[in-house]
Amino acid sequence: MPRYKLTVEYDGTPYTGWQSQKDGRAVQNKIEAAIEKFAGERPVIQAAGRTDSGVHALGQVIHFDLERDYDPFKVGEAINFHLKPHPISILTWEKVADDFEARFSAKARHYEYQILNRRSRPALDHNRVWHVMVPLDDKAMHDAAQLALGQHDFSTFRASLCQAKSPIKTLDRMDVTRDGETIFVNVSARSFLHSQVRSFVGSLKMVGEGKWSLADFKAALDAADRKACGPVAPACGLYLTQVDY
Repeated sequence: MPRYKLTVEYDGTPYTGWQSQKDGRAVQNKIEAAIEKFAGERPVIQAAGRTDSGVHALGQVIHFDLERDYDPFKVGEAINFHLKPHPISILTWEKVADDFEARFSAKARHYEYQILNRRSRPALDHNRVWHVMVPLDDKAMHDAAQLALGQHDFSTFRASLCQAKSPIKTLDRMDVTRDGETIFVNVSARSFLHSQVRSFVGSLKMVGEGKWSLADFKAALDAADRKACGPVAPACGLYLTQVDY
């Protein structure tokens, strides 16, 4: 059976997340239904990351097997045709070896969180950024972010429903930069805990608005206790941007 690897872009606003749901309102449900319409079979798709409800993707990677050997271009084109009018688009397509796994073969995952830092609410980027009205010190946020680099017990920044076997992860990058009114938080690691990035961003906001010092952020990290986490940032500002293999 040929295996296909696709890169997917989607607006997560109308969906319950990536993971298939009985009500059919997940991104996975929509893509599997589109495949069934042209291939006559409904394969189970595996993805590099199970994004939550409201989280977006610029570079989600998926794989699936089909009984018939199709040209990869035709697979991508057919899925895109049957995905209309859903805000989901297949960007790239290729055949891969049978041992390729979108989730387990990944060497790094990259996320970006966007904060619109201005008084006025967004008109065009509604549900695509976190609107924060109070001025944020992006330099202080960046300095705090560097304290989390390397291997740590990230229990503080782990959702209570997280199914990971261990809270110990290695964070390779967490940079905070500003471009005009938008603050970007770019985070990279091989794997993440459930809601880890949003938990980071919510705590970094506390630093940015002066409610936490760098020492407070470090104390929260060292506590390895979910109760020490700041308010979790909303899903609307988070994007899965790229997966490395």
